[in-house]
Amino acid sequence: MADLFYVIGASGSGKDSLIQYARVHMPENHQTVFTHRYITRPAEAGGENHIALDEREFFSRQNMSCFAMAWYSHETHYGIGIEINQWLGKGLNVVMNGSRGYLKYAAQQYHEIVPVLISVRAEILRQRLELRGRETAEQIDRRLAQARKLETLVAHPRLIKVENNGLLENAGERLISVIHSNYTSQCA
Repeated sequence: MADLFYVIGASGSGKDSLIQYARVHMPENHQTVFTHRYITRPAEAGGENHIALDEREFFSRQNMSCFAMAWYSHETHYGIGIEINQWLGKGLNVVMNGSRGYLKYAAQQYHEIVPVLISVRAEILRQRLELRGRETAEQIDRRLAQARKLETLVAHPRLIKVENNGLLENAGERLISVIHSNYTSQCA
């Protein structure tokens, strides 16, 4: 049985960096694929390697049922393509960048979901948000308040927490361990 690793955490927690680290450093024959998100944000905006769509194209794809999941957050639309259903059906683990606010809906659709919460201390999160320079001070304050609120609300019986307060390699290896241990336990 394949798992859907639903990586969540506050904006600036390092989700994109950790997913990229895992993508590059996964052991051979890991039976895991990493999905890209479809986002109404320009590709050159930085952050994750995503597929940029304008709102018209996003809604067109959504109306044609091209997304397995879709949500709206921080004035941006996000979608996950229906290809993840094929990958899970083939027995492949899927790693995706999800949304804390959408978790309950994703869990209703995907019983094989394994939420992975990337957690970071508030002072480190503020520094990361300021360094990336995408938000105003007011927007950063709102993101920090939302991060505190949502982290306390995230609950799921299969939830795994990965701390990302130090070196990327440490948290990256922990994420790989989570994904790989689920794979190897399925093969045993």
